[in-house]
Amino acid sequence: MPEISLRRARQIIKGVLEKGAELGLKPLSVVVLDAGGHVKAFERQDDAAPGRFAIAHGKAYGAVMLGMAGRAQMARAEQQAYFMAAVNGAYGGQVVPVPGGILVRDAKGNTLGAIGVTGDTSDNDAEAGLAGIERVGLIGEA
Repeated sequence: MPEISLRRARQIIKGVLEKGAELGLKPLSVVVLDAGGHVKAFERQDDAAPGRFAIAHGKAYGAVMLGMAGRAQMARAEQQAYFMAAVNGAYGGQVVPVPGGILVRDAKGNTLGAIGVTGDTSDNDAEAGLAGIERVGLIGEA
């Protein structure tokens, strides 16, 4: 099964942080998860709030475990709050259903994992995340 290597995970994070700097975003935290929901890499920029790991992880975890990017999760939560509440119960409260949880796919459409980006607005988090994924030649679904 295809996967995100540690080297590629670090390159994604570097790309996300560079895009964040280019856009003038607040300090970001970025996590990369493999297809099984396990952490491959994480970075929290200086001055980012210390609790950002849990938010970044929750965005990515929801995306990879549901096979549904953050924007789709948010829409589902708005339409069927009971469903997302049940999902969060099933996953021990680990899902954060907002933009910034981005599925990572290869050119064949295989899901390799997900990233979670947090620190600025959710839409800005997603924009920076997509840039980091594209930088390494992969496809992001926000």
